[in-house]
Amino acid sequence: MSNTPRYTPLAASLPASVPFVGPETAERMAGQPFKARLGANESLFGPSPRAIAAMQEAAGSVWMYGDPENHDLRQALAAHHGVTPDHIVVGEGIDGLLGYLVRLVVEPGDAVLTSDGAYPTFNFHVAGFGGVLHKVPYAGNHEDPEALLARAATLRPKLVYIANPDNPMGSHHPGAVIADMVARLPEGSLLVLDEAYIDLAPEGTEARIDADDPRVIRFRTFSKGYGMAGLRVGYAIAAPGLISAFNKVRNHFGMGRIAQAGALAALADQDWLREVKARVSAARDEIARIATENGLSPLPSATNFVTIDCGQDGAFARKVLTALVARGIFIRMPFVAPHDRCIRVSCGDATALAAFAEALPLALIDARKAG
Repeated sequence: MSNTPRYTPLAASLPASVPFVGPETAERMAGQPFKARLGANESLFGPSPRAIAAMQEAAGSVWMYGDPENHDLRQALAAHHGVTPDHIVVGEGIDGLLGYLVRLVVEPGDAVLTSDGAYPTFNFHVAGFGGVLHKVPYAGNHEDPEALLARAATLRPKLVYIANPDNPMGSHHPGAVIADMVARLPEGSLLVLDEAYIDLAPEGTEARIDADDPRVIRFRTFSKGYGMAGLRVGYAIAAPGLISAFNKVRNHFGMGRIAQAGALAALADQDWLREVKARVSAARDEIARIATENGLSPLPSATNFVTIDCGQDGAFARKVLTALVARGIFIRMPFVAPHDRCIRVSCGDATALAAFAEALPLALIDARKAG
């Protein structure tokens, strides 16, 4: 008799994998820390000092569970967005909330639509619940709303995913384009709008969508502009009926007291967010300057990273990435051709970007020699 757990056929069929190899894993393999951590789109500018103080104060009460209703944070988020608390659900980052959404609506065999090369964690959730992923290509360096809508018209998927601004290319569409997508969705399809980087995007990127519209759910995070990626606080804005459904499946004690306090204080400090946005803009310009100085082509970015076209194919870009990692610079790259001709560099402070500037020309020499 075997004592092996009786996995479901679906679970047994899935690979045991991690969507992203973390910098900690790479550091353990190298036996030393990175000089510059520029690969995970974290904010090297950190959280608001007010958020840090609030989390330090909350640490003394950490023996208590967090409020399972996230009442204070939902009230504050609702006021910030001009909606009601019934339009807001809080969870363990956008990743956690995407998992709850897929669990709510996707059964084995259900069609789900995304773009080839878009944020992969969503795809892992869909596969984990037995959904069938369908993909359309990007249009150049942008996700392609028209291609998504055309495919959705015939496929009639349960979910249609798009990120605006986009990861991994850093591109964006005007908010009016996204609002038009919502209006043209086929009946029964829900638009999953990932707005992780919206706080750092140009004016006009945010779509004007009625929070009561049942055809769309918008995801936001405290990980990027607010600089608290390690805290894992995300939220969604949607019609109250859909928000209420999350209470059927979410981890009601998933948000700790420190996370709740930190997010609440960060939201209240919009001056800090504006300062971070200015620093990100300056860092984007510096990364672009470094890339151009080395004969590479930086792509326009609406995010806290810059995607850099290395001018050849994916094999060459991987050699550049490998050479940078060997020199203590942690970066990542898109994983689907033709975007894998690029590397992706997160915005950092002056010290981190100086380390990148020093390592890049040497990494390019190594990559060309290896070719």
